[in-house]
Amino acid sequence: MADNFFGITDVGKMRDNNEDRFIAQHILQKRYVLACVIDGVGGYEGGEIASALAHDSIINYLQKPHDDVVESLKHALIEANEKIIAGKQNNDVTSEMACVITLAVADVEENKFYYAHVGDTRLYLLRDNSLVKVTKDHSFVGFLEDNGRLSEEEAMTHPKRNEINKALGFNEQDFSQPDYIETGESPFLPGDILLLCSDGLSDMLNNKSITFILTSNKNLKEKGKALIKAANDAGGKDNITAVLVKNDKLQLMHEATKPVAIKKNETKELFEKIETADAITKTPVEKPRQKSPGFLIFICLVLLALVGWFVYKDYLKQPPKPKAVMPLPPQKIINADEQKLVNNLSRQKDIFLAQVINVQPLIFNDSVFIDRDSVHIHGNGSTIVADSSYNSVGFIFSENCKYILIDSLTLQNFNVAIIAKNNALHLKDVQFKNCKIAVQHEIVSNDKTVSGKFTDSLSSSKKDSVKIKYK
Repeated sequence: MADNFFGITDVGKMRDNNEDRFIAQHILQKRYVLACVIDGVGGYEGGEIASALAHDSIINYLQKPHDDVVESLKHALIEANEKIIAGKQNNDVTSEMACVITLAVADVEENKFYYAHVGDTRLYLLRDNSLVKVTKDHSFVGFLEDNGRLSEEEAMTHPKRNEINKALGFNEQDFSQPDYIETGESPFLPGDILLLCSDGLSDMLNNKSITFILTSNKNLKEKGKALIKAANDAGGKDNITAVLVKNDKLQLMHEATKPVAIKKNETKELFEKIETADAITKTPVEKPRQKSPGFLIFICLVLLALVGWFVYKDYLKQPPKPKAVMPLPPQKIINADEQKLVNNLSRQKDIFLAQVINVQPLIFNDSVFIDRDSVHIHGNGSTIVADSSYNSVGFIFSENCKYILIDSLTLQNFNVAIIAKNNALHLKDVQFKNCKIAVQHEIVSNDKTVSGKFTDSLSSSKKDSVKIKYK
């Protein structure tokens, strides 16, 4: 396996020092790839010190094996936060220091990645030439952008863009809150690329520009350098850092088989067999002569007369009986709000329910089928409830879906809240209320070998299931 990760940082065009740090290395006997971007905050020297403390603390903590990957990432940030706060004591230079951070661990062998995040550094996932922002920006402007109140261009130029409300080093009390650290896990498929970056990159380059560079035919090192150059060409207003990780496993492909060649002698023998068989089928067979045709003709005429009499008596003479008509099943009509959601899902990748739907809760009276390659449903605390006359399935994601992220949403009163036909589903802050099955994985198999591993966080509650269908 070739080198599948690369990290790079640059001071930019308008700063004298670099407060950014990054990690890009193997850990635990090369079992995982550890990737991290840290952006220091708090003055000329304080930001550099904070990012250095976090950098060293995280490497030391994650060099040791842990049972739960996500929990280990979370505790690594907690420990780094404690070290920064301890370093602020009785020191005027470092009294305001802090840092924002995005931390990821890629498990290429199992096709998974895990992450923990605080602040406005970012984690992106590139899959099939489509770029998805996985993490949220913990800032007021980031909140407005994630909720669709600001466009990407408006957020990039907003005067309060860099005012953050979460960071390592702010205080221990807030950091202990269960939702302070944003965590998650997701499939990491062959060909996928993770990009972790500081706001010095994301404030200079929009999604389209980043996607253009990441989908080029360059290797990871060249792509990383191209991202830095593009950010500097756009202004280079801050330190710029990028870390790239690629799942460089080859996708499984069926080998094309050549037609079987028939040799010249075999061709001659084949035609001889065909001609012999054809001659056999054309050989006339002499039928035995009928000894008494008159008697057989008489019997046939009698039978025909009897059949004709019964047809006349039981069918032509009787009025025809009315045919039974099978009533058509009543057509289910999707309500206007659900139809509005369906229409939006067919047109765009990022859906903000607060913008699409004006009512709460949103009522489903039929399942919503999604066949996009990727989609991000921002629930913003919304609730979707099954209609009292319909409680079957909420969302159905087809096998064509490559990356689905559902965020901050409650699904209620469904027999099955979500059906996923592959392992592309990623849930973040999703609640299931009064649902018999939360997530049901259906693998549709046409006599093919099925491989994979489903590790939903819901498995401990016994509300997920796996079903294999054969065609």
